[in-house]
Amino acid sequence: MHGPFLRAASAVRGGGGPRVGCVVVDEGDGGEQFARWDAVLRSVGDCEPVPLLVPLGERFDVGPLRDLDGLLVCGGLTPAYQESFAGVGIGAWVRESGIPYAGFSAGAAVAARRAVVGGWLDGGTPVCPEDSAEDLGEIEVRDGLGLVPFAVDVHAAQWGTLARLTAAVTRFGLAHAVAVDENTLLEVGPDGRARVAGLGRAHSVRPLTNGNGDGNSDGNGNGNSRGNGNGNESEGGSGRGGVLVRSFSAGEFLDGP
Repeated sequence: MHGPFLRAASAVRGGGGPRVGCVVVDEGDGGEQFARWDAVLRSVGDCEPVPLLVPLGERFDVGPLRDLDGLLVCGGLTPAYQESFAGVGIGAWVRESGIPYAGFSAGAAVAARRAVVGGWLDGGTPVCPEDSAEDLGEIEVRDGLGLVPFAVDVHAAQWGTLARLTAAVTRFGLAHAVAVDENTLLEVGPDGRARVAGLGRAHSVRPLTNGNGDGNSDGNGNGNSRGNGNGNESEGGSGRGGVLVRSFSAGEFLDGP
């Protein structure tokens, strides 16, 4: 899971162990959370994890980013991560510097331009377990970092969040969104294409392109395509319009940016 990220960070340095910043919103156990990530990253390869702890309710300081070869944004309460990053320019700095970004759980969700930060109700109707709500009621979509070309939800199979994401697509007019299972990686290349790796699946959600339920296209990024031909798909509808859901396994590419 973390090998591709560390290899990309090592390439920034020109070889050798990269310095990887690990952002943790500190809810009182930030040191323990960083220690866990420090052990995981060092078990994967030669690297120097650097703790970047943000006290709950405070803004992130971008100053330490200048000395890093890669940035890992860790997990926790997703709205708190979004609030700590709001207006501080992390997304622009990562794009301009060219260092690789990796996001785990909350870190994956906030990587999007429009970030699905939580909630379990869609107009008062439950769409996922309340335990998955991130301390929110109604589904919320907020400004994210703009580093990936689709919205992201996480723990899809484990927390039942795919239904939340389909509701978010129709409610907020999202052009493309992806729900990612645990132990699953989406590696996004410079062209915006995303390759799936790991043990689970990534579930691509797009609005249907017309009222007849026809959401397929020629594979050039117009509507929806089959990727490499092995994905599964299903359609659904609602009063705001339907969606097309396609699931992709390890080794497959999503159907366009």
